[in-house]
Amino acid sequence: MKAITIREPGGPEVLELVEVDDPRPGPGEVLVDVVTAGVNRADVLQRQGKYPPPVGASELPGLEVSGTVAAVGEGVTAWTVGDEVCALLAGGGYAEKVVVPEGQVMRVPRGVSLADAGALPEVVCTVWSNVFATASLRRSEVLLVHGGSSGIGTAAIQMAKAVDATVAVTAGSEDKLAACRELGADIAINYRERDFLEEILSATDGHGADVILDVVGGPYLDRNVRALATGGRLVVIGLQGGAKGELNLARLSAKRASVHATTLRARPTAEKATVVAGVVEHVWPLVEAGKVRPVIHRRFPLAEAAEAHRVMEEGRHIGKILLAVR
Repeated sequence: MKAITIREPGGPEVLELVEVDDPRPGPGEVLVDVVTAGVNRADVLQRQGKYPPPVGASELPGLEVSGTVAAVGEGVTAWTVGDEVCALLAGGGYAEKVVVPEGQVMRVPRGVSLADAGALPEVVCTVWSNVFATASLRRSEVLLVHGGSSGIGTAAIQMAKAVDATVAVTAGSEDKLAACRELGADIAINYRERDFLEEILSATDGHGADVILDVVGGPYLDRNVRALATGGRLVVIGLQGGAKGELNLARLSAKRASVHATTLRARPTAEKATVVAGVVEHVWPLVEAGKVRPVIHRRFPLAEAAEAHRVMEEGRHIGKILLAVR
């Protein structure tokens, strides 16, 4: 099969389309003929040599795909050849075929095309597991999403609005903020021009955010804690600004607040299966009702993965970038 490999750590030019051996499904695994693969920030980090795949995972980049079931391994009963599916991966998505544990495979929700479904697994699993399963966002609470125009951000806005939460976002341009508002964001903050701490406190009459979903990391830690409401929950899922920050435990304790730092890719298969089951039960009905939809910025042929990475690194995209494999 054709697949994108990483020749060596470096810039987008190290991504190469080559012929590799077809994967074969083992017990409890499903082989998927890939139609589209999502491009994620984690793929860029892996290409740069900063985010190696978990032990036992494919060395090929790619954390989510859509496609059709080509074969099933021993013991698999939930899926049959020809089923249209999308899947959460630990790696291997930038290829014509990929093997996935059966618990990480999802049917394509009604109303979403097979080609668009590749934009869903990573973002909805990330938002569901962090904003809802971990932080327990509830109706009428305030959610602050840093990077609201990203793939994860656009999913978080829609999923939070579907449960009647108030959504605040940060983004770095007016067109990105406008896109967030169109998706339902109630409070839109240009972090290049305004202090998000001051803005979120002002917009909520001093209440702050009940839940914060953060991709920046260390540099935002102190302001994030200060922006939390009493009983608030900060969930850090990215370290784009750096890994180290100062945590004022007295302030955190006074607010009876909590800080969580999580990853999805390295979780055990059983944990990922639990996340996926939660998405199918709670998020797919929202997708099928039209309350949550994939937001797709641009599609590239698999052979142009390097250009897709360049576009992602430029940071001007809104929503997801996809690779069209078939």
